[in-house]
Amino acid sequence: MSLDAARATELALSVTEAGGSAASLLVVADPTEELAGRRLVLVRPASADPDVLHGSLGSEEHDAAARALAIALIEDPDASDGLHDLTSGGRALEVYVEIRRAVRELLIVGAGHIARPLCTIGSLLGFRVVVLDDRPEFATRERFPSASRLVQADFTDPFREVSIRPGSHVLLVTRGHRYDYECLVRILAVDPPPTYIGMIGSRRRVRATFARLLEEGVPRDRLKGIHSPVGLDIHAETPEEIAVAVAAELVKVRRGGTGASLKDVERVAERFFPDEA
Repeated sequence: MSLDAARATELALSVTEAGGSAASLLVVADPTEELAGRRLVLVRPASADPDVLHGSLGSEEHDAAARALAIALIEDPDASDGLHDLTSGGRALEVYVEIRRAVRELLIVGAGHIARPLCTIGSLLGFRVVVLDDRPEFATRERFPSASRLVQADFTDPFREVSIRPGSHVLLVTRGHRYDYECLVRILAVDPPPTYIGMIGSRRRVRATFARLLEEGVPRDRLKGIHSPVGLDIHAETPEEIAVAVAAELVKVRRGGTGASLKDVERVAERFFPDEA
């Protein structure tokens, strides 16, 4: 049977909040007008569970064609909402497809001076930003107006009120490596792991934290997935500069690239305007 709009929205929101994705297809044109208004939703969980099709376009053949289109669009990172042609059973249908991807969440653990510009830039980049700290006077709406949520956390169990999902980006900017350790122990136990784990700190602080994790039996390969020291190498010094360096790394993780200066990558002057012999 077909789905109504409310149920389709509910399914898409539920799976994207859990780190999955969805594609909703609505038939807007059908030569026979029999299928116009029918809707289905393909849900792709964040786990290894198979895709699930909710609703129907009226036949197994139509549903199979719709499933193939939905999967193709979900797997295309450049795909966006819009009209698509769908041919099935000798009928040329026109469908409107809405694509919903995993909510990209940035968990900033620590509400100190670096966290403030990180929250602002993270929000501008489209992240839903959550700020955690054990000091209520730091994690305030006045200090973090762009945060989606503020959590007063206990660093002995820092993520008790926060779920870490496959689409989560976790950034540790706490005030001490003992807190980094408590957080990392729990983050590294999450399966599937978050998209990004970053930890700020000096080489000494990072080394001390990693050494303790290894002593506790954390596999060495798991440490390779931690971005620490965090950010790209731009010699950042101020909190705002550090936030830019970290944000650039978050974009690099999402989009790819080398992190090199585009001037050096493209070499326009050298390639197109060589020195005269």
